[in-house]
Amino acid sequence: MKNNVLDQALQLSEEILSNIELNEISLSNIALKTSRLARLLDDFEKQKIFQYEASGYPSTPNGINPDIFSLLQKSNRTYFKKEKDNELKEYAHRKSIEQYENELLSAKESIYVSKDADVSVSSSNPYQNVYAPIGNGLERKSLRDIISNNSEIIASRKSYIYDYVLEKNYELKYSNFNSDIFTRTQLKVDSAMMDILPETIKKFTSVYSNLLSENDEDWSNAVHSCRRILQDLADKIYPAREPKELPNGKKISLGVEQYINRLIAYIEEHSDSSRFEEIVGSNLKYIGERLDSLFNAVQKGSHKVISTQDEADRYVIYTYLIVGDILRLKADVESKIEIVK
Repeated sequence: MKNNVLDQALQLSEEILSNIELNEISLSNIALKTSRLARLLDDFEKQKIFQYEASGYPSTPNGINPDIFSLLQKSNRTYFKKEKDNELKEYAHRKSIEQYENELLSAKESIYVSKDADVSVSSSNPYQNVYAPIGNGLERKSLRDIISNNSEIIASRKSYIYDYVLEKNYELKYSNFNSDIFTRTQLKVDSAMMDILPETIKKFTSVYSNLLSENDEDWSNAVHSCRRILQDLADKIYPAREPKELPNGKKISLGVEQYINRLIAYIEEHSDSSRFEEIVGSNLKYIGERLDSLFNAVQKGSHKVISTQDEADRYVIYTYLIVGDILRLKADVESKIEIVK
C-alpha cells in the first residue's frame, strides 16, 4: 500500500477517535467515516459493515440473507431469545445507528412531555417512532424500555467502531515507525552501493520488479539474482585466491565459487567487532547455503523452487541488509586508510 494512502488512513483514524472521544459528530456520521477508513485499508468486509451501520442492514420478504446475517454476527449485532418451546433462536438488530439515535431522542422527549400530558406507545410496535397522547394514563415503562434498549445498542455500536479504529490507528503508527526505520537504512545502503558497487542498484531494481509479479518463476528469478549480487560483491571486495589456512590448521577455500567464504573472510580480516562478525557472518552462511541449494535445484531442472512471494521477499531483504552491512564496513575500512595516509 502506498505511503500517501497510509498517511491518509492514519490521519483519518486520529480524526475519528477524536470525534468519538469528544462527541464531536453523530455516531452515524462516524460510522460513514469509519467505512472510508476501511476502504483506504482495503478492508472491504469491514467497509460494508460500517456502511450498513450507517444505513441499516437490508432484508428481504423471506428474511435476512445468510451473507448479511453473517455480517450482523461479525458486527456483534445478534442476540439469542428463548422461544415458547424453550428453543434458543438467534435474532439481530438491523436498524441503522441513526434510527436508534432518533428513537432514543423521541423517547426521552416523550418522557419529558409526559409530565404535562399522557402519552402511550403502541403495544404492537414498542420501537415505533410515534407517541400519541391519550387520556388513560402514562405507559412510562415502555418508554423507559426504549431508552434502555436503544442506549445499550448505541453504546455497543460506539464501542465496536472505536475498537476497530483504535486497532487500525496502532497498526498504522507501527507501520510508519517501521517505514521510517527502513527508509533510513535504505538511504544508507543505497548510498554505499552507489559509491562502491553502482551496478548492484540496477540488479536490485530488477529483483524488485520480479517480486511484484504474481508468477512464482519470477519470484525464483528474484532470489537467484540475490545470489549473483553476493557473488559480484565478493568479486569486487575479495577476489578469488588461494585457500586460507586457519589457526587450527584447517584450510578454507576461497575460489570463484566460494563467494560466501570470501565475504566472511573479508569481514573477519577487516572488522574489529566480534559481534559484527558473529551476526553478519552467521547470516551470510545461512543465506549463502540457502541460495546455493536453490541454485542447485534449478540446475537440476526444478524451476519453481520458491513457493510463496513472502519467502522470496525474505531472501531479498536478508540479502539487501547483508550487502549494506558489508559495504558500510568497506567504507569504514577505506576511510581509515585515508586517515593513515
